[in-house]
Amino acid sequence: MSKDFAAWLIRIICGVRLFPAESLPAGPVIFFANHSSHLDFVTIWAALPGAMRARTRPVAGRDYWEKSSMRRRIAGGFFNAVLIERQHVTVANNPLAPMVAALEAGDSLIVFPEGTRSADGAVHPFKSGLYHVARARPGVTLVPIYLQNLSRILPKGEMLPVPLLGSLSIGPPIQLGAEETKAAFLDRARAAIQSLAQ
Repeated sequence: MSKDFAAWLIRIICGVRLFPAESLPAGPVIFFANHSSHLDFVTIWAALPGAMRARTRPVAGRDYWEKSSMRRRIAGGFFNAVLIERQHVTVANNPLAPMVAALEAGDSLIVFPEGTRSADGAVHPFKSGLYHVARARPGVTLVPIYLQNLSRILPKGEMLPVPLLGSLSIGPPIQLGAEETKAAFLDRARAAIQSLAQ
């Protein structure tokens, strides 16, 4: 299956539209969003214009996506995901390193700063990874995205989507301030997503 056809099919299944190219900053950028479903990263990926989609990589947990050969093919072979260590982090497998390397290579990233799926639909406090990657790449543009209804289209534990409509709302880009603290930045980034849910 071609990636363009897959993106079109995902947009049809989830009821979302293609982002206009003029609404997006030039890459590399970090797309960051709330997280409630396995559909989240594929839906953001599918909503990007083709040229940007080709250079955008979801960041995902190695522990989940390397559990089977099929998952490895989907994550690595099809989506070119940046797989990071979440459980046994050491200096040698620091999750920050592959994300920074991808940005330096000119790729954009899709990240979910909550770190895990939200079970209640609320946008939970962000873990520190978004701050650290923004600090490692000063000046990188971060684009907030709010995802709605995707957990109802593909509930946790289900394999087949339910015929409902989802939505993606994109907010104004932000950047890490030169003197901004970790707590202030993470609160501001979270608020940028929460404001899109209004």
